[in-house]
Amino acid sequence: MMVSVPANAEGCLTERCAEPQLMTVSEIMASGLLTMHFQPLGQLRDGEVFGHEALVRGPKGHALGTPDALFAAAHAQGVNFDLEVCCVKMALRAWAQQGMRGRLLVNLSASSLAALMAHPVAHGILGLVKELALVTSRLVVELTEHERVDDLPQLQRAIAAIRAHGVELALDDFGDGRSSLRLWAELKPDYVKIDKYFSKDIATHPEKVQTITALKRIADTFGTLMVAEGIETPQELRVLRDLGIELGQGYLLGRPQAELSDALLPEAMEVVGSREISVLPSKTRSGRCDFTVGEITQRVHPLSAEATHQDVARRFQDDETLKAMAVVKSDGTPIGLINRQSFYNQYSKPYFKELYGNRSCLLFANPQPMLLESHIGLEELTDVLTSEDQRYLSEGFVITKDGAYLGMGTGERLVRAVTELRIEAARHANPLTFLPGNIPLTLHISRLLNSGSEFVACYADLNHFKPFNDHYGYWRGDEMIRLLSSTLQAHCDVRRDFIGHVGGDDFVILFQSEDWHERIQNAVNVFNDKATYLHDEEARLNGGIEAEDRDGVMRFFPMTTLSAGVMQVPPGTFTRAEMVASAAAAAKHKAKQLKSGVYVDQCVSAASTPAL
Repeated sequence: MMVSVPANAEGCLTERCAEPQLMTVSEIMASGLLTMHFQPLGQLRDGEVFGHEALVRGPKGHALGTPDALFAAAHAQGVNFDLEVCCVKMALRAWAQQGMRGRLLVNLSASSLAALMAHPVAHGILGLVKELALVTSRLVVELTEHERVDDLPQLQRAIAAIRAHGVELALDDFGDGRSSLRLWAELKPDYVKIDKYFSKDIATHPEKVQTITALKRIADTFGTLMVAEGIETPQELRVLRDLGIELGQGYLLGRPQAELSDALLPEAMEVVGSREISVLPSKTRSGRCDFTVGEITQRVHPLSAEATHQDVARRFQDDETLKAMAVVKSDGTPIGLINRQSFYNQYSKPYFKELYGNRSCLLFANPQPMLLESHIGLEELTDVLTSEDQRYLSEGFVITKDGAYLGMGTGERLVRAVTELRIEAARHANPLTFLPGNIPLTLHISRLLNSGSEFVACYADLNHFKPFNDHYGYWRGDEMIRLLSSTLQAHCDVRRDFIGHVGGDDFVILFQSEDWHERIQNAVNVFNDKATYLHDEEARLNGGIEAEDRDGVMRFFPMTTLSAGVMQVPPGTFTRAEMVASAAAAAKHKAKQLKSGVYVDQCVSAASTPAL
């Protein structure tokens, strides 16, 4: 049954309030002792307040005063759903009372969202939305505790339901070891909040810069806005702003408070308004192919099969950094895993110590933990990250050697290791777009030729790019190239089509999609439209810019547009990759001469391919 919260209750409503430390979560809710705070999210490009995240606070001085303690107790008492819905209602009322400024982000776990949207009327949410005349297009559901989604179709139906009302979706704490790229791809959230680990000290950690940059590319591909959490210093804010992260949240921008914020804190605004740029930390490091999971092993002494719950509690109390422990037989074979959070969820229940304190720790352990042999490498780890079962990312996993216990691994270290290694593996990629360069492109063409399959080679190049780059500077030129990269990626089937960045403004796409002509024509149209906005207003009015030509003479150049030369390659037409590249380049030159946007050349034999 849903617990209702009096709108203006100030005092305790039960006898037990005389001893507030003894109150349950349900009694705290019924007594009106919860309060709602709002922490602002800011736009890093201009410092405008984008919206606020609603954050609950328990009674001051109470053991359940902090959100973590409050929700842990709610989980143990079986009222976490009631608490979440209660918090949403409180947030909506407080936001409405303060004028509904900006967006409001409300937290819901995946399971609670699915349950709530199955019967939204029964839980009073839709009625409250109508009563308060809320602008639903400004509401964002922030999905928490999404590491264990047992019924993805049910969750997707719930998300479709909220989107039907105009409500947006955010994925919380991405990169903390619990979330997955697969869930990002499946749910297609409007916002992804990147865990505070990546913001902390980013100005001195090049690997974090590289990780954020890589995630930004993924976000651009999915059409997702990124939110950097945990921004606490001006240096962190400056780097994240310069990396193009759209939104930020943290104590530097604004602390949680009862009232909605009209502006970010002055120290943050000083950074946002400053023309000073950050000097991004660099990292020179050779690529590796010899990485094994053994390198992220944490040497944690395991529990014996005879250990009791009291023994487990003592181990966790003695070492607060300990996230999980394995249970092993006398011969070293792992037979279970005990996670700190899961254990304390049980241990905090009434009479647990009396009933189970001296019983075997295996009683509530995970009897089927993930086991990874220490010799497995990068490719297997990538498969692990995208697997169906994501519990190990929060619970941890056991690392073995020849089947015997070696140590423990955490989801955070696994995600970090795979991300860094993937970035290192991209050394054959273009550093501006992270797309494959000449070497992988040539290898892919060779594979296509050797397979005997038909494919289409498309050479894309920009018209009037040099005068644009000279006129606006290389930074704006880089933006133009990134726009071309993201546009081409958005119009290709990543499962079938290969995009290579061979340098400058030259890109090669190897299509296997049957609708390749429609794809490249749409890419040309979309790019040409968006590219106009990288020119200034005067250029848009005039249809181009005045700039020096290659001879140093000032003349008029039209807006930068895209030309694509296309060559269909039937089986047996060419024998070497360079022949394909040369023929596609010739088609590209023809497209630029004819100013046709897309030019499809008739296939020529290898012998007649022009030398360029």
